[in-house]
Order: sequence, then structure tokens, then C-alpha cells
Amino acid sequence: SRGKPRRAPPGAPFPFPETHVTRYLAPLLIGIAGCAILLWLGTWQMQRLDWKEGLLADMEATISGPAQPLPVMVDPTAQPVELSGEIGAEALHVLVSAKLRGAGWRVISPFTTDDGRRLLVDRGFTPIDQKDAPLYAGSPRLTGNLHWPDDRNSSTPDNDPDDDTWFARDIGPMSEALDTEPLLVIARSLDPADDAVDPLPVDTSGIPNDHLQYAITWFSLAAVWLLMTGVWLRRIAKGTD
Repeated sequence: SRGKPRRAPPGAPFPFPETHVTRYLAPLLIGIAGCAILLWLGTWQMQRLDWKEGLLADMEATISGPAQPLPVMVDPTAQPVELSGEIGAEALHVLVSAKLRGAGWRVISPFTTDDGRRLLVDRGFTPIDQKDAPLYAGSPRLTGNLHWPDDRNSSTPDNDPDDDTWFARDIGPMSEALDTEPLLVIARSLDPADDAVDPLPVDTSGIPNDHLQYAITWFSLAAVWLLMTGVWLRRIAKGTD
């Protein structure tokens, strides 16, 4: 009759009440598993951050280390070097955009060392309207870093040597144009200084290190996941799921 509890048939398993802990099992498992994965991803990014910071510190130590004479056997790293000799007034101009300064040119000139070697020197940056400004020519003491730039990608336009407009520091064609060895030194300082050009020395600022942002994202997602799991469990407790 109405109002009397229904009994299970003989031999049938006793049914669990709807409010039993098994109703919370799936949300708990999903919540714990999701949080664990997201926290692991955040922790992994923090480990990657430590690795990247160590790598950048090693690179910076190499870049800013004591300058040495130009080696005969060149190591393809950003070795610091010191040059003495003569820098020429002729130059090639690479179109670039410098942070906080806008469009301009990287100025590439030939440098002849005291022992007769001739190589390329990236003097640095000059504003877009100073392309034809006279450049220092003489016998400076130059410190910088040997470098093999990787400026060119699939969208980089072809250089226009006839108009002296270059879109990448292509060492091979530039060395042919200025009759130098295919070696490039990025100037860190010149003494005496060249007032028309500001050096853009090699550093690690252009190397991305976004691991901290990634870690924050994963940890934030873990917090959101945990919050949503709590909301789900609360709805179950209220019988509104």
C-alpha cells in the first residue's frame, strides 16, 4: 500500500540508499585524478624553469666572459673576442626594428685585424633616416662576440644588394660583398666609440623563457578543477545533480 517501504525480492542484493558514499565516488576520483595531472604538469614546468635559468646563466657567462684574441680555429659559440686593427667606412645595412627605438638599420662593416685577417663586424643600430650618415673609420679597439645569426625564415624577403637593403645577416653573401672571411663579430664596445651607431651586443634577452607562465597556468587550472569538483559534490549532497 502507499506509504509502506518496498522490500527487495528474496535473494536480491540489498540496494544502497541514494545518499550512500558511492554517489560521491566518481566525482572524487575524477577530481583527484584531474588535480594530480594538472599539479604534475605545473611541477614539471617549474623543473623546466630551473633548467632553463641554469642554461641561460651559463650562456650569459660565456657571452660576457673575458675577451680573447680572434682564434684561428673558431668554435661555433658566442665566444667573446677582442680585436685590434682597422675598421672600414664602407657598410651594408640590414633592416631591423629595435625595441623602444623603432625601425632602423644594423650596420655591417669590414674589419682588418693587425695580423691581416679581414672579417665582418656588426657595429650596431642606427635610425632609419641615418642610413647615409658618415661612419667612423680608423683603428679602434673592439670587443664583441663571434656569432652566427639565424635571421632568415620562410617569410624573410630576398636581399637587395643593389639598393644596399638587406633583410637578414646572411654571412656568406655579405662576406662576398665586402671581401671578408665568412666570420661575423657583434660589437659590444668600440674605443673610440662610433657616435653614429649604438652597439646591439649579443645577450640572452631574445631567448624565450615562458616556463613560469606555463606553471602558473597549470596550477591555476588545478585550483579551478578542485573548485568545480567541490561544486559537483555540493550539488550531489543537495540532490540537485
